[in-house]
Amino acid sequence: MSSVIILDFGSQYTQLIARRVRELGVYSEILPYHTPFEKLQLLNPQALIFSGGPASVYDKFAPMPDKRLFSLRKPILGICYGLQAIAKHFGGKVQNAKRREFGRAKITIARNGSSNQLFAGVDDSEVWMSHGDKVTQLPSGFRVTARSENSELCAVEMISETDRIFGLQFHPEVHHTEQGKKILSNFLFEIAGLKADWSPKNFIESEIDKVRQMVGKQKVICAISGGVDSTVAATLVSQAIGKNLRCVFVDNGLLRKNEAKEVRTALGTLNLNLNVVDASSLFLSRLHRVVDPEKKRRIIGRTFIEVFESELKHETFLVQGTLYPDVIESVSVNGPSQTIKTHHNVGGLPKRMKLKLIEPLRELFKDEVRQVGKLLHVPDAILKRHPFPGPGLAVRVLGAVTKERCDVLREADAIFISELKTHGLYDKTWQAFAVLLPIQSVGVMGDNRTYENVIALRAVNSVDGMTADWTPLPNDFLALVSNRIINEVRGVNRVVYDVSSKPPATIEWE
Repeated sequence: MSSVIILDFGSQYTQLIARRVRELGVYSEILPYHTPFEKLQLLNPQALIFSGGPASVYDKFAPMPDKRLFSLRKPILGICYGLQAIAKHFGGKVQNAKRREFGRAKITIARNGSSNQLFAGVDDSEVWMSHGDKVTQLPSGFRVTARSENSELCAVEMISETDRIFGLQFHPEVHHTEQGKKILSNFLFEIAGLKADWSPKNFIESEIDKVRQMVGKQKVICAISGGVDSTVAATLVSQAIGKNLRCVFVDNGLLRKNEAKEVRTALGTLNLNLNVVDASSLFLSRLHRVVDPEKKRRIIGRTFIEVFESELKHETFLVQGTLYPDVIESVSVNGPSQTIKTHHNVGGLPKRMKLKLIEPLRELFKDEVRQVGKLLHVPDAILKRHPFPGPGLAVRVLGAVTKERCDVLREADAIFISELKTHGLYDKTWQAFAVLLPIQSVGVMGDNRTYENVIALRAVNSVDGMTADWTPLPNDFLALVSNRIINEVRGVNRVVYDVSSKPPATIEWE
C-alpha cells in the first residue's frame, strides 16, 4: 500500500495534512520530527512531508530534521516551517519577516518555461499563510516556483537526478487555500508516483481488528452523548465486541433543551445497550462559582470519569469519541505543538483512572467521522447533528454556571436552532449555537428600564473544525430570531451576532 510519512514540527495543522492525504486515497502516518532515522528507513515511505511549526529555525534549540533523511532520495515537501528547515539545511537564509503574514494571500506562479510539476494545472490564486519568518535567500540548486506580495520565495524546488525537494511557505492543507488539494495531489501522484489505495473502509476494518486485539473478552463501557463522535465510536466498538459493550449516557445538567429525551429516541434505532444516569446535581455543584474555562473543563472531565467509574460493573475499558481537533488543541501529541485549550476528554482527564481508554476516532476529523458513520449505517439524524462540546453548556455559559443561567441559554438556543430548521438553514450551516455572555446591558421594555442578559448567536461553516468562517445568515432571519429570544426568554434584552472566523477566534467561546 502507498504510504507517506508526515514529520510533525508542532503545527496546529499537522493532522490536517494527513487528512488531506487520506482524502486523496493515500495512507499517511504522523511521526515526531525526532523519530529515529532507522525507524523511518524500516517504514520505507514513498514520500515525506515536513509540517509547519511555531519555532524559528534560527533559534538555539530549533527542531530540525535528521540530515540523513535527505539521503533517502525520497520526494520531500516542506510546508511553512518545513520549507524554512529545508532552506537552512541546504545553506539558504531564513529571517524574521518585517511584516507577518496571517490569513489569505495571493500567489503568482512562476511560468518560466520549465515544467513546474507541483503547480501543474494550478492557477494564480488565494492561499492561507501563517508565518512570522520567511526564506530570504535561496539555497544553491533551488529555484522559485511561486511568489506572494510578502514572500518573494513563497514556493521553491530542487530537482536533480537524485533529489526531488519542494517547499511551500503557505499551507496547502488548509481549506482556505483554493487549490491546495490539487497541489498535494500533484506531489503525491505526479511527483512521488503513489497510488490511491486507502479509504475509510480500510480504517474501519483496521480499527475493529485493533479493538478486538486490545479488549479480547473483557467488558467495555462507552461514554455516549448522542452526538456524531461518541455514537460512531460506540457503533464501531459494538461491531468489534458485540454485547460486551455497555453505553452510558450522563445527564450532567449542561444539555440543550429536551436533549436527554431526544438522545434516547435516536440511539434506540441502533440497538445499543444504553443506561441513562442523572448526575446533574453533582456537576452543577462542582461548577459552583467556577468561571475559568480551563477549570470548568478539568472539573467536568474528572467528574465524568468518576460517574463512569461509579457505574462500573465488570468493565475495564472506556470508549470515548475523541477526535484529533480535540487532541491537537489540548496537548502536544506528535511534536512541539502548543496547547490552545483543554478539551474535557483529553487534557481534562485525571492522571490516574481505573479505566483504560479506547479512542478509535482519535486520529480523525469530523467529516471523516461522518464518512465512517455512514459506512456503519448510523442514521442521518445523528450524523447531520451539529457538533456539541463535551462540556456542554458549561462552555457556552460564560462566567458562573448555574441551573438558572443554563435554563436561559437553553431557551434561547432552542429558538435559534428551531428557526434554522424551519427556514432550511440548519443543514447549510456546519455549527450553530447561542452563548450567554457574562455581562448585562441596559434596555427598554414597556417604557421601563431593564438591565438584563446578552445572548450571542454563533454560526460557522467548516469542513474539519480546524478552520471556520462565520456564516452570513440573512439579516431578516437574524432579526426574527433576535425578536423571538428577547420576547420569549425572560432575562434577555439584547442579542448580538458573532462575525469572527477561526483563526484567530475559536469556534466555541470558551
